Formats: sequence, C-alpha cells, structure tokens
Amino acid sequence: MELAMIGLGRMGGNMAHRLTDAGHTVVGWTRSGDESLEKQYGITWAGTLENAVAALEQRPRVVWLMIPAGAPTSATVTQLTGLLEQGDIVVDGGNSNFRDSQQHAATLAEHGIEFIDCGTSGGVWGYANGYCLMMGGSDAAVAALAPAFETLAPPDGWLHTGPVGSGHFTKMVHNGIEYGLMQAYGEGFEILEKSEFDLDLPATAEVWRHSSVIQSWLLDLLTRALAEDPKLEHIKGYVDDSGEGRWTVMEAINEGVAAPAIAIALMARFTSRDPDPFAMKAIAALRNQFGGHAVVRE
Repeated sequence: MELAMIGLGRMGGNMAHRLTDAGHTVVGWTRSGDESLEKQYGITWAGTLENAVAALEQRPRVVWLMIPAGAPTSATVTQLTGLLEQGDIVVDGGNSNFRDSQQHAATLAEHGIEFIDCGTSGGVWGYANGYCLMMGGSDAAVAALAPAFETLAPPDGWLHTGPVGSGHFTKMVHNGIEYGLMQAYGEGFEILEKSEFDLDLPATAEVWRHSSVIQSWLLDLLTRALAEDPKLEHIKGYVDDSGEGRWTVMEAINEGVAAPAIAIALMARFTSRDPDPFAMKAIAALRNQFGGHAVVRE
C-alpha cells in the first residue's frame, strides 16, 4: 500500500516504520519538522500536509492521522476536505472521542471522502509486537486498508467493529478497563510494600507472572519497572488521564451501567495530583468537630 502518516511521535513513527519494513510506501509529516525521521523510519519526508497528500499516487489516497485528539485532529480533518477528493480515505488512529469521530466522518462525507476511526493499542511496544486495531467505517473503506491493518496487527489482532464511531468507542472502553486493572495492581503492591513483611516486590511480581490467575502484560511491565526501581523511589505518584477513562464513565452513566471499578480508578488518578487534598482536610476537620479527634496542624 501507499499512504501518508501524519504525526510521527511514539506511536505514529513506529507504525510508519512497521509499514515500511513490510514494503509499504509511507509519506510522512509531523509538525516538529524533524526530517531525520525520514531515515529513521524509512519514509518519504513531506515538508507540509499539502505535500504529503500531493505525493500520493495510488487511488484512493489514504491519509492516516496519529495526532492529538480534539482541536488538532478536527483542524486537520477540516484542512483535508480541501486537499482530498471523492473516494479518498482518512484514518484517525488517535484517541479521539467517538462522538468527534462521527462528526469528522460527517464533515468528510459532504465531500465524498471516507473516514475510518481506528482505535489503536500497543503503545511503544507496537513496532516489535504489533498493534491491536479496532476500526469503525464502511465495509469498502476497511477492505481497502486491509493490507495495512494486516501488517500493523499480529494475527487476529484487528477487527472491523462496525459503523463509524464504533472503533473509537471500543478503544475507549478498552482504556477504561485498563484504568481498573492498573489501579488494582497499584493498590495491591502498595499493600505489599506497607506490610509488616520485608517483601521483595520485584520477586513477587516475577513469580506472579508464571501461571497465576493475575498474570498479564501489564504485570509483565510492572515487573520490568520494579526491576529497574524496586521501591519506585524515582517516580512521582502523579497520574495523568488522557480522556478515555472519563468518557467511559460518562457513557456508563448514560447507559445506566454500573462501572464502580473504572470510576474509582479514575477518581484515584485525580487524588494523585494534589499532595494535600482539600477533601482530606475537610474530613479531618469534621472528625475533630464531631468527635474531638486529633488533627495534624500545619
């Protein structure tokens, strides 16, 4: 295949590299303007978005976006309406909200341009291991991209989930589940770390990787992190969220689905950002007021 990869960060760059390794032609561009990426990823460098589209010779032309969700993606989709033609295909492989993806598809459809929302999982390990891909779009558009999907994903690692929006919706829920899993591992290891026993956390994580019911790739990665820093002393306990967990909880509320593990995992991330939460101050003050319980004064 021939396609343009717009956005060559940790995900986009490695995806382009995996494609070019397999013999696909990738025209690449990123706002950073780092032309050294041409050699690093085996791509054809394009100095602008316009040049990237103009360099594509195969029809339909395919432009794959791996850029931040929200305004950057929306602006690029709008710009592409003036650069592409009827029958061309835009793929959004980022973490866009599925409602935004439905709107992007409607905007492009006015110009006869196809749209695929492709939920992408695999992180920085995707180049070596492959990416799990979940895509929403028309049968024809997905079929046209099948050679790229088969290259990027491991066997059985990609799925046409349904109409536009379903790909990013499925990835959103995937990330919500990820929140809950990571929270459970984090809490469990904190209990181990604070126990009366002088436990070897890296060794504990390692033994759990072998035939235990909680073995997983996330546990593999945690084992790796603990091997590098057994007490995680060099990592600040600040956890960001990129939106998917919030969206998953909001959809659970909209659908009347109880999702306490995901919701609590999201709230726990919020508490990680304040070293002295006001809510805890209020609780301490209340305990002092009604029960005379001691408080720690600053």
